[in-house]
Amino acid sequence: MAMEIDGSDQISPRYSINVLQLLKSSQMQHGLRHGDYARYRRYCTARLRRLYKSLKFTHGRGKYTRRAITEATVTEVRFLHMVLYSAERAWSHAMEKRQILNGPNARQRIYLIGRLRKAVKWADLFSRLCSTKGDSRTSLEAEAYASYMHGTLLFEQDRNWDTALKNFISARAVYEELGKYGDLENQVLCHARVEELEPSIRYCRHQIGGSNLQTSELLQIGEMEGPALDLFKAKLEAVMDEARSQQAASLTDFHWLGHKFPISNAKTRVAILKAQDLEKDVHGPAADSLPAEKRLAIFDKIFAAYHEARGCIRSDLGNAGNADNVKDDLYGLDKAVSAVLGQRTIERNQLLVSIAKSKFAKRRDDKNEKVTKPEELVRLYDLLLQNTADLSDLVSSGRDPKPEEVAFAEDSACKSLAFRAQRCFYLAKSYTLAGKRSEAYALYCHARSLAENALQKFQSTKDNDEMMKELKTLYNQCRSNSCIEHAIGIMEDEKAPENLSKKVSAMSLNRKDKKVEKFLLEKLDVYESAIGDPNVKRPPRIETFPPGFQTIPRNPIVVDLVYNCIDFPSLENRMKKDKKGFISRLWR
Repeated sequence: MAMEIDGSDQISPRYSINVLQLLKSSQMQHGLRHGDYARYRRYCTARLRRLYKSLKFTHGRGKYTRRAITEATVTEVRFLHMVLYSAERAWSHAMEKRQILNGPNARQRIYLIGRLRKAVKWADLFSRLCSTKGDSRTSLEAEAYASYMHGTLLFEQDRNWDTALKNFISARAVYEELGKYGDLENQVLCHARVEELEPSIRYCRHQIGGSNLQTSELLQIGEMEGPALDLFKAKLEAVMDEARSQQAASLTDFHWLGHKFPISNAKTRVAILKAQDLEKDVHGPAADSLPAEKRLAIFDKIFAAYHEARGCIRSDLGNAGNADNVKDDLYGLDKAVSAVLGQRTIERNQLLVSIAKSKFAKRRDDKNEKVTKPEELVRLYDLLLQNTADLSDLVSSGRDPKPEEVAFAEDSACKSLAFRAQRCFYLAKSYTLAGKRSEAYALYCHARSLAENALQKFQSTKDNDEMMKELKTLYNQCRSNSCIEHAIGIMEDEKAPENLSKKVSAMSLNRKDKKVEKFLLEKLDVYESAIGDPNVKRPPRIETFPPGFQTIPRNPIVVDLVYNCIDFPSLENRMKKDKKGFISRLWR
């Protein structure tokens, strides 16, 4: 399409478009809140179709005929919308191709860059049209949008980093100035846009060499959210994959519990190396400072990496043929990766337990989230027991176990005993809340004995000080709670006859002595709540349901007593007689 603007001497009206606010609302409402670029592209296509039809700017019927959008063509603001959404459609199509699993191939990358070039052309046309047809603010926003598109294209092409940096800086400068004026919503959007552009600027400076940005800082930038950062995240992930591929050449063996398994597949090496890099974030010195939600997200990435490695190992097993040595190594590697995956699953479930315990300790947290019930902790400990049993079975499945495997199995047995004690404690808590004192007392005593046995085993191994500390706390809690339940149970037994006698003495056969609270319809003249106290579990007295029976007048029942006294005439002569044959007449 020709994107030239014809000159015109006529004075035309100036149009106003809040470009950033328009794009943000469209993106958040139509897919980009969840990173769905295909949905957003479909929306842009449908929006363009509606604009073409409403403006009667269709490109012919049957045969396609190009119609150029020039300065003389723009007679209302919807023509500018048409150009803007054309740029957005091309950009979203490119970002959709960027999200392909394992990255786009060479052909798809050429197509992706072509769509970005098309987006740049539409953005330039939009900027030029707004400079003549729009007001000063619209012209500035259009110029910033075109600069951002230019920078995005160069960012994807991995070249001209200085030009890309200039474009990103000019876009940031415009949004910083626009963020000083306008309403509060516009200021927030502009400041958010500046924050989204900052990582791309820092990465361009890092590529030029004018910044000593570390890899950890790049990863922290990659954790930010926003549509403008998706291309940066994809670029960062591609760089990290390339670095892992180079490091994977040195990862030739996988060590696990005294075993050494060779890794021949390059994809398996990259997946295992990715999982090990992510494990450093969970087990490193800065792991305690990370919020729980971020640690859970890292665990999900670790699981995905190990599952990818297992998939590569299984495919290698299918292609191994009759080579027994290769198969044995692959089976051992699969077992080792599965065991490490089981360990990370236990660690993730322990993190979920710590989150649930923190919510269980408080009555109500700051965000008004639901308080954890003891049954939820019982379910989590059931999962931990199952995970520990599966991992122990997997490790002990070999014929000639090594000392490391034996020690690992003993440690798993100790952890299983500790998890049983914790599960029994929270099961007793659930019985306490239900008011079942005898069952709760028995479970507290059993949990205390389990905790004591687990403490003795951990003290013999002299390992896992954190688990020993938890078990000592659990032992003391079980002891105190069992004493409390015992005392409350004795008090309730002592007061049971007294409470029974009070209830019997309060019973009466005369219903008039009993005070019955009126329903809402019976006391409409009194300003009194029919709901009652919200802290007391009592049904509201609005109206009786189901409604009671009421007496209503009915028509009298007529009993016909004369019927039995009437002699009716015989009707046999009118009844139809049966015709019989000659032989039947002889026997009359």
